[in-house]
Amino acid sequence: MPRRLLASALVTTGVLLAGCSDPEADRQPGDPVTAEEADVLAGLLARDTEEGGADVVVTAPFGDGGLLTLTGEVDFAGSAGRAQAVTDYGDERPDDVRTLFFTREQLWFGDVPGLPAALAAAGLPDAPFVRRPLATGPDAVPLTDVLVTVVLNLGAPEADDAAAFRGGEHTWEGQRSIDRRLATVYAGETGWSVAVDDTSDLLLQYVTPLPGQDAEVTVTLSDHGPRTIAVPEDAQTVDAAAHPELSAATGV
Repeated sequence: MPRRLLASALVTTGVLLAGCSDPEADRQPGDPVTAEEADVLAGLLARDTEEGGADVVVTAPFGDGGLLTLTGEVDFAGSAGRAQAVTDYGDERPDDVRTLFFTREQLWFGDVPGLPAALAAAGLPDAPFVRRPLATGPDAVPLTDVLVTVVLNLGAPEADDAAAFRGGEHTWEGQRSIDRRLATVYAGETGWSVAVDDTSDLLLQYVTPLPGQDAEVTVTLSDHGPRTIAVPEDAQTVDAAAHPELSAATGV
């Protein structure tokens, strides 16, 4: 999508169902979106912000069989979120489970293995969270930072221009069920796809290829509505930017 979805990027996979209603009977996956559907797509991210937020599950494969999963909630209106981050390495190593808070500028990590010992070694008081800036830009970016940026970019303050969706590059891809809700799937020319609730026109799922990789990130939203997310207070947090030895010791 022009301003946000193309910039964020994600792709839905799975079996697509044929249209259920008569008007869809002759449509084939890959057909251009209609003018009405272009209007729906143009307002998709603005509707996320209007709703306030949603529960969110994000999955992204990495390496040889690894999987990072974020499960939590996002406040699109306030550009903040919290989640449990579970790293499954795909081998005999135990899962790494951490608490995560995020905004467009900062990440907070809790339940970090080795953090109490690292704080003691640095002569710092005990704190349950360590904070660092959100990594962005063209250089190598940690996968966690990529995922939270994608999630926050699924909200926008205003709708896009519907005309940008009417050139044939954006296509109808059929219907499928997501969390027992019937959704219509649309795809963009750069590889992303979205699944839109047929009843509410709300975003249910967004999928995109990771830049420079074959893997795809999948974001699934549910229970749209207002969210209030309070990030950890300074008294609970140690600043990793001011103490880089903590990042080296804990891997945040």
